[in-house]
Amino acid sequence: MISIEKEAWDVMVAHARSTYPNECCGAMLGHVGDDKKVVVAVPIENAYAGGQQERYELRPEDLLKADREARSRGMDLVGIFHSHPDCDAYFSETDLKNSCPWYSFVVISIRKGEFDHANSWLPNADQTAADKEDLRY
Repeated sequence: MISIEKEAWDVMVAHARSTYPNECCGAMLGHVGDDKKVVVAVPIENAYAGGQQERYELRPEDLLKADREARSRGMDLVGIFHSHPDCDAYFSETDLKNSCPWYSFVVISIRKGEFDHANSWLPNADQTAADKEDLRY
């Protein structure tokens, strides 16, 4: 299970709305134990050079910076969030290929610029499938 505190959730949704109709992306910082708790959301620039309406890309240095920020705060890098403009919050084949099995991936559906729904996904070690994770926000 992954729970996202209100302040972090508000940052995530605001970032998704502000980048619409493009995909947004960012890092989720918090604590990993039996369950995961997101305390801080860090918006990150979508670095994909092509059409950002259907894809996002994180620069490795941006992800490393988020990881350093988490450690400096005594937290973990819990996972990655991104948006799907005008479609459902599913985990695409591209998402799966670019995933890391130790992170949660929260996908936020933004329809016509407004929040619609969200899901969290846990990819397997082979990056061949992802299970839906219980998400609370």
